[in-house]
Amino acid sequence: MFAVIQAQGHQYRVEPGFEIELDGTGAKDQSVTFDQVLIVGTDSGEVKTGAPTVAGAKVLGVVIDTHRGEKVRIFKKKRRKQYRRTAGFRAELTRVRITEIVA
Repeated sequence: MFAVIQAQGHQYRVEPGFEIELDGTGAKDQSVTFDQVLIVGTDSGEVKTGAPTVAGAKVLGVVIDTHRGEKVRIFKKKRRKQYRRTAGFRAELTRVRITEIVA
């Protein structure tokens, strides 16, 4: 069984046991529910598509941990003007393990 969910403006294809990384922070062992399920596929090959979401379907997960992502360097420069600026950014990420798909 699989599902396509929409979370934080991104779409993810998930199955029970999969792990996804989302923006933001969450407490460890906290349960998460995704209500915006776009597609649900069963093991028998049947696929339900929503318009825009599948009615009554939801995906359950649990927060595994939170961590910081890779550092992104931002460098701005204007040539021949002696203008240079450097900044950095590290995103707070939350790893979620999908536990169940309720169709």
